[in-house]
Amino acid sequence: MQGRTIVWTLIFVIAAVWIGLRATTGSGMGKVYVKRIDQQFVNVAPVGEAPEWIEVHSPEAGAHDIQDLSRYPLEERIGWTYYDPALPRAWAEAEKAAPGQQTYVLSPSRTIGLWIAAMFTFGIFSFLYRDNPFYKIAEAVVIGVSAAYWMVVGFHATLLPNLFGKIWPAWIQSWAIPGLKEERNLLYVVPLVLGVMLLWRLMPRGGWISRWPLAFFIGVFCGLRLMGYMHADFLAQIRSAIMPLAVFGPDGFDFWESLRSFFMIGGVLVCLVYFFFSFEHKGFVGKTAKVGIWVLMITFGAGFGYTVMGRIALLAIRLEFIFDDWLWL
Repeated sequence: MQGRTIVWTLIFVIAAVWIGLRATTGSGMGKVYVKRIDQQFVNVAPVGEAPEWIEVHSPEAGAHDIQDLSRYPLEERIGWTYYDPALPRAWAEAEKAAPGQQTYVLSPSRTIGLWIAAMFTFGIFSFLYRDNPFYKIAEAVVIGVSAAYWMVVGFHATLLPNLFGKIWPAWIQSWAIPGLKEERNLLYVVPLVLGVMLLWRLMPRGGWISRWPLAFFIGVFCGLRLMGYMHADFLAQIRSAIMPLAVFGPDGFDFWESLRSFFMIGGVLVCLVYFFFSFEHKGFVGKTAKVGIWVLMITFGAGFGYTVMGRIALLAIRLEFIFDDWLWL
């Protein structure tokens, strides 16, 4: 145990020294460079007509002779500035072509965010060694920030327009959603009351009040989802299993499609036999049920493999972030 700890400590020390050298030798590692891009538009449409915004540095600007912006009033001009992050190769080529010209400038805020993201990534990866405080801190921060983010998104995207915007549209329009076009509907007071009753569980007394809206929500949700699943899953699977055993195409009998249909229908039938308990699984029925078990295991294995592939894709994205965005390798 002590030897393994010494080995891991040496690996971390060597990695920290190497990262420190790369970060301080001007290689660009651990830094985010951006290019400032200013865009300005002017309205070239005559007074009283629909606005026609033309970018100042676009090819269309030459046809309208946009040279002196001062002759356009402020209300006829709009503009903004955005910063385009530089890829490692673009930054290296710009430095090689014009050293010190500052085609790309360092963004301190994005650089700090890059290092925070890298440290949290390593904090999560540290769980591969064993449970440790770095992993716990990273886990707590990620979960807390995600919960807070979705709480804010839910408040602004759901509660404001779909609840409070229905009950007090003028008030919501005055400070939150200027483009809201809703008429007052007092029926939405019912979900508001149910929501307040649901929060009653947090009170020291009267927790039983929250059971009524909870039962109502679960019942309504189950009823709605039941119809959705009936049409989207149950009936759709039945329709997909109804196919001809002999498939004919433009050139006549299609052997491979017919073989595919045979295996599809056969797999469905043997799986149904496995779940048919009116007969004892012996003899021919038992052998057919065993084939159904194999089909089910193959299906579950394929589903599990698909899930693992999705997780591997997430891991690849984080490794790409470490090696490309952070280490500039």
